[in-house]
Amino acid sequence: MANPGFTSTSPPPPTPLHLLRSHSSSISAVAFSDDNERIYSADTSGKVVVTSTRSLRSIAVWNAHTDSILGVEEWDKFIVTHGRDNKVHVWQRIEELPLDARIGGSAGLPSLPTPTLCYSMDVNALNFCRFSLLKLPKVSEENAKPKALIALPNLVDSSTADVWSLPLMDRVHAAIGQEVKKSVFSANPGGRNNSGIMMSVHLYHQKADATSSSASARGSLRILAAYENGSVVLREYTRSAKEVSIEGEGWEIIWKSKLHVDSIMAMRVSRANEFAVTVSADHIVGRYDLTVDKPPPEEHGVAHRTKHAGNGSVAIRDNGKVCAVGGWDGKVRLYSTKSFKPLGTLKYHKSACQCVDAHDDEDDEMTSEEKAERCRWLIAGAKDNRISIWSLMSFEK
Repeated sequence: MANPGFTSTSPPPPTPLHLLRSHSSSISAVAFSDDNERIYSADTSGKVVVTSTRSLRSIAVWNAHTDSILGVEEWDKFIVTHGRDNKVHVWQRIEELPLDARIGGSAGLPSLPTPTLCYSMDVNALNFCRFSLLKLPKVSEENAKPKALIALPNLVDSSTADVWSLPLMDRVHAAIGQEVKKSVFSANPGGRNNSGIMMSVHLYHQKADATSSSASARGSLRILAAYENGSVVLREYTRSAKEVSIEGEGWEIIWKSKLHVDSIMAMRVSRANEFAVTVSADHIVGRYDLTVDKPPPEEHGVAHRTKHAGNGSVAIRDNGKVCAVGGWDGKVRLYSTKSFKPLGTLKYHKSACQCVDAHDDEDDEMTSEEKAERCRWLIAGAKDNRISIWSLMSFEK
């Protein structure tokens, strides 16, 4: 007897394009490399695996941390990892792919190379908030080292953020988000952010206003922070004459928005820094416009109510039109970032989907056929120790 809920015209449910079983612990972080040649995955034991997107074989495996990993990201010729062991490590990326990865390999993997540790930073990983890396424009000088700014929770106060420069490891801005201190004898001396600990952070340069002669070439430095009480705050550094700040001085609040009733579990910003999306234990997906500095209070953020509560991860496709939300039920749900109309559900994992990432459409070395296939890739990591790779439809009308 035919299933009454399934007709001959209904498309079959989507299945993963590939599955990666390189980990023996829960997956805690996934990311594509800038050139889309590698998938970075990390787990709760501290292990990192680098997988070739061409052969889908591991090209590097090592224990980067002694505790669960919060984030992993490629930066030029380096790999940045952030662990719950209160460390941020910067590793030299493996340049040459092993022969087996290039030609297809064999069933038995030989011993794989381990990236060289370049330097480490002591950080505060109390609040599960991963780093935000702002890659600075390359200097034209020959042999010039790449530079970046990295935002992390403050070393003492988990409700505020610090910004460090790499590779010098100098703290440029300290305690961003700290309330203005008053006399210790006042009824409310302040000094601590009352939004709770910081859950997610994103550091970026706002595009310079072409009509303003005073605007710098890179634009103003901004930081978007999501908090334990469900709020999101956008701040801008206004003291352009001073490159260093302490106790949050010079950081002005542009707007605040509170859409969630529970702690924000994940936040993702579009590649062009035009909007942000947040998810939480509640059934709300929040969307925040980053292009308007002073919108009306009710338009700082828009709450889109879904039918599914308990979300722990979110990713935005490179074109900014589709976002993927990973749920504690193991499902990945796709939404339009404009209307938040449901676009489909990816079902494979039986336990919580803890991280998702979307493919970046920027690789000049790939053929047009490879780009057409891989520009729609989405990866999801879950508590079942597995990583699923999906090929999404274009969703173009």
